[in-house]
Amino acid sequence: MQTTEADPERIPGANDGGGASPRLPAARTRGDGVKALWVLFAIAILAGGYAWYDQWRVTGALRSDVAQRLTAVDAATALARARESDLSNELRDAQAKLALLDTRVTEFQSQQASLEALYRELAPSRDELALSEVEQILVLASQQLSLGGNVQAALAGLQVADGKLARLDRPQLAPLRRALARDMDRLKAVPYVDVSGISIKLDQLTAAIDALPLAKDERLPPPKAGEPAPADSAWLRFVREVWSDLRNVIRIEVSDRPAAPLVTPQQSFFLHENLRLRLLSARLALLSRDERAFKADLDAAVGWLRQYFDLQSKSVQAALGTLAQQQAVAMPGEIPDLAASLDAVRSLKAVADRTPERAAARAK
Repeated sequence: MQTTEADPERIPGANDGGGASPRLPAARTRGDGVKALWVLFAIAILAGGYAWYDQWRVTGALRSDVAQRLTAVDAATALARARESDLSNELRDAQAKLALLDTRVTEFQSQQASLEALYRELAPSRDELALSEVEQILVLASQQLSLGGNVQAALAGLQVADGKLARLDRPQLAPLRRALARDMDRLKAVPYVDVSGISIKLDQLTAAIDALPLAKDERLPPPKAGEPAPADSAWLRFVREVWSDLRNVIRIEVSDRPAAPLVTPQQSFFLHENLRLRLLSARLALLSRDERAFKADLDAAVGWLRQYFDLQSKSVQAALGTLAQQQAVAMPGEIPDLAASLDAVRSLKAVADRTPERAAARAK
């Protein structure tokens, strides 16, 4: 810098002997450039300082904001950690409870499996229950046939049993259904007898026996009273009454029937009772389907009515008509039994009892 400043001083001395020096304007131009550079440098320094200050201010504000956010994040993290700790504790409790429930469910499933296995071993199947029901129905129907001869009740029982088997729809039940069908056809071929209606009529006739008049009690109708003569005197009326009494002493009756047997009051009682016993015996023979005994008792009752009772009485005629109607009833012959159906259902039950499961169950 000093050298640069000394040079201009030498320039004027050098130019003393001659004209104007050309180096002086160049030196001034160079000084102005240096000043401009210093100004620019200063401006750059100021701009850089301002930029640094502004950056420092922004960085401080950002740092403060970040610090606040970090504080909030730390608080939220601490809260989340506390919540996570609580959730971990709750999760451990829930897992413990779940493990306990799983253990209990496993025990329950094991017990249920054991109970189901025991039930399958001991409890009868649906087919076995149906076979037991069908067997009971057939036994009741057989009793109805053997004891009361009730064909309709037995037929209804067989139809119910066949309906149960039809709902099961098992091929192994086909032999039993064929046996039931044959027995139903045999029962349908039996003539129908209204046992209840005949029994009711016999009961009514038995109750009316005491009111039936005997033949020995038959009386002629009373004679019509003649019109009294208005002009008859007392002694003529007396003669007429004496004559009337004399006429009633001897009665002449013309009849085409044999004379009614004389029956004492005691014999009359036993006659009514014997007739009642005959009708009761006929009722029992009807219930037991004994046609021979039934017809014999009715014939005896009809013979006693015709021999000892007043045939002119309407009640006796009604009793004879009722007995004649019952004598015309065609009693069925031999009533079929249900042995084939019973044998078929018992055979199926025996086969079911011989299965391995049922045999193991009985062995336990």
